[in-house]
Amino acid sequence: MSSASNVDLRLLQLLQLADSAVPIGGMAHSFGFETLTAEGILSSEGLESFLESYLEEAGKLEAVFCRTAFRLASEPHNGLDRNRWLAINDRLSALKLAQEARTASVTLGENLLLFLQRLGDFALLREAVLAAKQTRSGIHHSPAFGLAAGVLAWDEDEAVQAFLHHSTAGLVFAGQRLLPLGQTAAARILWNLKSAIAETARASRNIAFEDAACFTPLLDWGAFAHPGLSTRLFMS
Repeated sequence: MSSASNVDLRLLQLLQLADSAVPIGGMAHSFGFETLTAEGILSSEGLESFLESYLEEAGKLEAVFCRTAFRLASEPHNGLDRNRWLAINDRLSALKLAQEARTASVTLGENLLLFLQRLGDFALLREAVLAAKQTRSGIHHSPAFGLAAGVLAWDEDEAVQAFLHHSTAGLVFAGQRLLPLGQTAAARILWNLKSAIAETARASRNIAFEDAACFTPLLDWGAFAHPGLSTRLFMS
């Protein structure tokens, strides 16, 4: 196989993993958006600006952890640095204050690595799942995506952008189910957010995961309050 076809293969793999159709359960979670719409805080007209703010805070945090895990997988070594892998996920767990958001992120991350193991023989990913299982630690979505991207030798920046696009698209699609938002309007919102996604990815380049933080009290409250809604479409 030529180097050119290898590049094509990696791009096609990246497109598949970043697609909303990847069967890991992403469509079951709104990460607190359902509460915000139920309380009248989030509207169709305000969704785009809200997601811009989301990317600046929560999105950048996830990008840092995605990028850190990518670099972990890309380092020359004989296997997984288990301690660092666990520290990355434990740190992200500590930063997710709401149990619902934390559980949703772990569910998606674990499902992603298990899904990839059904597609190919990836020893480092198996080791990552085993390390978490043995220590009863969670595997969050953004580090899982980054680790997989590193194992598959994708471009680092493209992988981070793809993860942010994937997660942002999931929130836009959640908005479609919760708000009077048509397909064209939703597509326009996601199109307009492309530059914000790219800027968020750039902003994450030089932030160590130990220094990463975000301030999202409204999203945290939305996730905390979600179990108390009288009717729910989403698990989080």
